[in-house]
Amino acid sequence: MPRGLKKENLPQKRCAACGLPFAWRKKWARDWEQVRFCSDRCRRAGAPRADQPARVSS
Repeated sequence: MPRGLKKENLPQKRCAACGLPFAWRKKWARDWEQVRFCSDRCRRAGAPRADQPARVSS
């Protein structure tokens, strides 16, 4: 990743668990293609499956 990029110009993905967009981070530079989740919390929750209804937080 070249130095001097503005945050709005960083690559983005959608989180597989929560669906929110998240931007590239330097610690993900080597494995950006494999990154699927925006945080450890979403990674532990995992991706929702088609056979299970979405979780509702109360």
